[in-house]
Amino acid sequence: MFVLGNFVEALARIIDMGLTIYMWLIIIRALISWINPDPYNPIVRFLYRATEPVLYQVRRWIPLRGLGMDFSPVIVILIIVFLQNFLVRTMLQIAVNLR
Repeated sequence: MFVLGNFVEALARIIDMGLTIYMWLIIIRALISWINPDPYNPIVRFLYRATEPVLYQVRRWIPLRGLGMDFSPVIVILIIVFLQNFLVRTMLQIAVNLR
């Protein structure tokens, strides 16, 4: 069973790293949105393509457009922190129990 425990632990750590990287992409996109970036810059285009699908879904579910500010990055970051604290920790505890 130790092989399954090691697999679950490795999977949990990969998910944690992916969530952290995505959280930083969201933060960078939010910071870039405060200035007027060149929409044809490859980095800006990558950031928008990587983050817009998730941010769009949050904007659809929680319509806060009347406030004049886009709170979807904050909501996505809170969801990422929740997943890191709940999902990843749960997977790590399962991995320890499988050993």
